[in-house]
Amino acid sequence: MPSSPFLDSVQKYMLVRRYSRRTVDSYLYWIKYFIVFHGKKHPTELEPSAVEAFLTFLALERNVSAATQAIALNALVFLYDKFLQQPLGDVSQFRRASRQAKLPTVLTHDEVRRLLDALAGVHKLMAALLYGSGLRRIELVRLRVKDVEPNLLQLQVWNGKCNKHRLTTLAPELVPALLTQKQRVAMLLEEDLAHPEFSGVWMPDALARKNPKANKQLPWQYLFPATRLSIEPGTSNLRRHHIDETGINKVLRQAASAARIEKPVGSHTLRHSFATHLLQSGADIRTVQQQLGHSDVKTTEIYTHVLKQGAHGVRSPLSTLLVTGTKTK
Repeated sequence: MPSSPFLDSVQKYMLVRRYSRRTVDSYLYWIKYFIVFHGKKHPTELEPSAVEAFLTFLALERNVSAATQAIALNALVFLYDKFLQQPLGDVSQFRRASRQAKLPTVLTHDEVRRLLDALAGVHKLMAALLYGSGLRRIELVRLRVKDVEPNLLQLQVWNGKCNKHRLTTLAPELVPALLTQKQRVAMLLEEDLAHPEFSGVWMPDALARKNPKANKQLPWQYLFPATRLSIEPGTSNLRRHHIDETGINKVLRQAASAARIEKPVGSHTLRHSFATHLLQSGADIRTVQQQLGHSDVKTTEIYTHVLKQGAHGVRSPLSTLLVTGTKTK
């Protein structure tokens, strides 16, 4: 993405400090947008009010959601506080985005079944985990072999949103497929270890120092590895990364089309369906909050709105009229 020496230096700064590729790409997008918005002036030439003007523009002209506006703000705070080491200070005088989030799209049980039937192999397993365990797409691809605990029927999710860790349920029906997938990973690792330049899987810094041999051991390999080895960005290390997350939604859309599901379907649709179906089955909202990894139960409460029929569950008098055959006069 970098198209200038300045953006290139920002990217290198982040990669060296082990920011995730997801965060790097997101922050670079908003930093570039901010610079272009202000006539390509260097950020050091701009006052804090320039940040407020940009955020206000996003709310009023771009009509972004509050969450998107917050990401843009985080990117600019990083730019000034961390990279440029020129703290912004108070930049609270901007128009807050007010666009409300849409109600989530939820599949019926039958639609989930048809979707899974339209998939096969590793794609079917990934979709089943998204729905069966309520995982986010990035959490799915970051799963390592050790994170699957078939005896306890649970998955360990590390460094999820806001770097939170949690345990979530694992459907026993998926255990055989997961064990088969583990065998595939073991075979790939055996091939990789035979490569003289293989540097092992990427490991967080602290773990890499504590156990330098772990990166070439099976438990730490990604459960859904990429099809080929590649050079780690910002280094010369040859590694096998996890599968590219961006391809998952494409696979799901194709499967939804084949299953003749007219709703928009993506990885988060399956997570929404997981939460809604849990509530339908009688699970309490705190349990669902924990399974999803939500910091605030208010975020989880949106699924209770999905469950309500009509306006707050009120039965329309028209239904009574048509069922009883009562006629108006």
